[in-house]
Amino acid sequence: MNKRVMTLDEFTIQELRNYPGATGQLSGLLRDIGLASKRVNVEVNKAGIADILGEAGKTNVQGEAVKKLDEFANDQLISTLRNSIYCCGVASEENEEFIAFEDELSMNSKYVVLMDPLDGSGNIDVNVSIGTIFSVYRRLSPNGTRCTLEDFLQPGSQQIAAGYIIYGSSTMLVYATRRSVQGFTLDPSIGEFCLSHPNLKVPEDSDIFSVNVGYYHLYEEKVRNAIDLFMAKDNTQRVYRHRFVGCMVSEIHRTLIQGGIFMYPIFGKYTQGRLRLCYECNPMSFLMEKAGGMAIADGERRLLDIKPTELHQRIPIFIGSKNMVEAVKETLR
Repeated sequence: MNKRVMTLDEFTIQELRNYPGATGQLSGLLRDIGLASKRVNVEVNKAGIADILGEAGKTNVQGEAVKKLDEFANDQLISTLRNSIYCCGVASEENEEFIAFEDELSMNSKYVVLMDPLDGSGNIDVNVSIGTIFSVYRRLSPNGTRCTLEDFLQPGSQQIAAGYIIYGSSTMLVYATRRSVQGFTLDPSIGEFCLSHPNLKVPEDSDIFSVNVGYYHLYEEKVRNAIDLFMAKDNTQRVYRHRFVGCMVSEIHRTLIQGGIFMYPIFGKYTQGRLRLCYECNPMSFLMEKAGGMAIADGERRLLDIKPTELHQRIPIFIGSKNMVEAVKETLR
């Protein structure tokens, strides 16, 4: 009963002590993202009584209606990172172009951040879990200069850190570095993220699969064959449970804790895929691999090896427990 709770700030400072050569910029950046997410969490929790539900009256670069809470989350994250000294630029799913911070301290920082400020915002009005996704890269452009587009168009394998915040029955921040995956739960009594899930590892196998089966008839035959691996046809086969929330953060969080596979293939008008490579698939793939899982775009390509050609590029994804993704990979081939 004497277990001591370690906050996000304490944990990142402790990590600095373990690596004396570290500059502290990444730790500071993670704390800034945690701060912004706490501000978003406050608004999410009172969404039913505040004037932030519904449409904001405009569309984002993807042609999708922008929810008021989407806009608030985007503004909060950009504002916090702009006022930080650890980030030289931001690319957001909600903005057509990246934003370069041009003050002297920002231009001398080492990192750029890509983000989906509010994933699953279609669930806002029905009170289902939503989340924030973020990704951190070391800049390629020289320190002291304005960041460039190439800083953001790096393959996912070059990420320094990535993670998500899930606003659900409890609010959690989960992030991965190249060393480990750590989970922090927000304690509302002190307003701090506290280490609750240290050194997270995804189970190698599970009985859960997640895909929108409503589009089954629109998927390619090889994808339908992959889904059929988990659709038991008689009592002699292993029985799998189907789950689908409609929010990538929720799907990945469940998969990380319980194991399973999440699939979002090409279908219908989404001939290149539905989810965004830079803002959703890369950060989640990085986190899943660091937890012992796997992520592919098809039967051949490791997702993290793909170099983006544009900020808002879409791509199919199959991600989760290693054994399940391997089985799907063989079927797709």
